[in-house]
Amino acid sequence: MFALFIQTLNITAPVFAMLFLGVFLKRVNWINDGFVQTASLLVFNVCMPALLFLGIYHADLDSAIKPGFLIYFTVATFIGFGLSWLIALWRCPREDRGVYTQGAFRGNNGVIGLALAASMYGDQGISLGAILAGLVILLYNSLAAVVLAIYSPSIKSDPWSIFKSVMGNPLIISVLSAAPLAYWKVGLPNWLLTSTDYLAQMTLPLALICIGGTLSLASLRATGNLAISASLMKVVWLPALGTLGAWLCGFRGAELGILFLYIGSPTAAASYVMARSADGNHELAAAIIVITTLAAAVTTNIGIFLLQWGGWI
Repeated sequence: MFALFIQTLNITAPVFAMLFLGVFLKRVNWINDGFVQTASLLVFNVCMPALLFLGIYHADLDSAIKPGFLIYFTVATFIGFGLSWLIALWRCPREDRGVYTQGAFRGNNGVIGLALAASMYGDQGISLGAILAGLVILLYNSLAAVVLAIYSPSIKSDPWSIFKSVMGNPLIISVLSAAPLAYWKVGLPNWLLTSTDYLAQMTLPLALICIGGTLSLASLRATGNLAISASLMKVVWLPALGTLGAWLCGFRGAELGILFLYIGSPTAAASYVMARSADGNHELAAAIIVITTLAAAVTTNIGIFLLQWGGWI
């Protein structure tokens, strides 16, 4: 059992080590807010689209696209979103409901979930993870935009504005561009694929360092129980319910493991940016990111250990 626990740590430790490296670099002033902001834009607009593009382009879509797998995650996401919103209606003042809901259901799957899937399952993890990341990007951005717009005094909440925002997302553009090329097996020049791969290799370490650089313990003191409540929902209750449901539906192996990693990933750092742009409680958003990122270092290891111990992944 101890050997299995060490194996689990070896899978997750590199990802969380990069997060805490970002915390350290910010602490000693080797990186600053300007670097984090610029590097985050680079990751969002260039590097991560390259990673997702290659993941889908090189994927065997016949084996990577599994309708039942994608449908289950979609249903689980909507259920998690609905539960988070119901709790927000019960616990939060009106102006904090959108931020709470987003923080409780929206995982950092494009970075941490995909990194853990790649670390745990290699090429299969990247293929399944990239396909799922495409769905995640569409679902999370759409649902977060809707709930923030409802409670924001400054965001347009009409369907056309939300649709334009979602379809202009570089990550969605990357996924939609790669899918037909992969489906019809369109060949691309080696120099282009190699250059894209250089950018893709920058994604995970740079993004993880940037997330670490955004973590701030000071924001915890300003938010209190709401941040803890949303964080428990994100890294404990929704992963437990979602993984149990997946197990009952017959998912095993890499599929069950990736579903757990994606449902149980900490809150996306992009939620802070969206909360701030919506004139929401950005301190609450930052606190949720801090708590879930720190807690996921424990809950992810425990979850993987239990699933491996049971022989289910």
